[in-house]
Amino acid sequence: MLSVKKDTAVIAVSGGMDSCVTAAIANLEFNLAFAHINYGQRTEKRELKAFNQIADHYRVKERLIIDFTHLAKIGGSSLTDKNLSIPKADLNNKSIPSSYVPFRNANILSACVSWAEVLNAKAVFIGAVYEDSSGYPDCTPDFFSAYDKMIDLGTKPETKIKIATPIINLSKAEIVKKGIELDAPLHLTWSCYQNEDEACGICDSCALRLRGFQQAGFEDPIKYNIRPKY
Repeated sequence: MLSVKKDTAVIAVSGGMDSCVTAAIANLEFNLAFAHINYGQRTEKRELKAFNQIADHYRVKERLIIDFTHLAKIGGSSLTDKNLSIPKADLNNKSIPSSYVPFRNANILSACVSWAEVLNAKAVFIGAVYEDSSGYPDCTPDFFSAYDKMIDLGTKPETKIKIATPIINLSKAEIVKKGIELDAPLHLTWSCYQNEDEACGICDSCALRLRGFQQAGFEDPIKYNIRPKY
């Protein structure tokens, strides 16, 4: 049987559960190139470890690690400014939380698209989730639709790159189920905003993740300081 040559896709992999499941989905159709951004976040080292472990799992050879130190210098987020505290989870909050990193996804996508154009990749995958978008304006379908138009205008005429957001309309429970269905290495992922040894269990990211596993009926395989019911 003749092997079919796959196109390449660049995957923005933070090391978290959402980007891991997104990579698992992309792996069904594409050769993978993994991009990771260090931007001065509190759990930078732990996220980078998760990124490399996930890349090893999928045997990804093309890896790009970029230091976006300007995001930490700009500040404005409790993820990058240690003078701001990480708030406890409030899953009913509809305002923009302090963990929002101003225009982060636009910065991440700019690097991924640049690399994708060099690799002649056909897509850039990012694990954005609309469930999070009540607080994060750069996680909405409208944002990514607008970014697609910008790519068309700002790249070479022969370049055809689309932003892929395959889990954007899934709940966290559905993302957990999809990850398990695709045998994604969820045990290697890291989502906590503030700890690098054991996840805190009480930040927004931990709460969303834990609630997702609880609603899906599975045990989260990573270690937590505490595991509240959400």
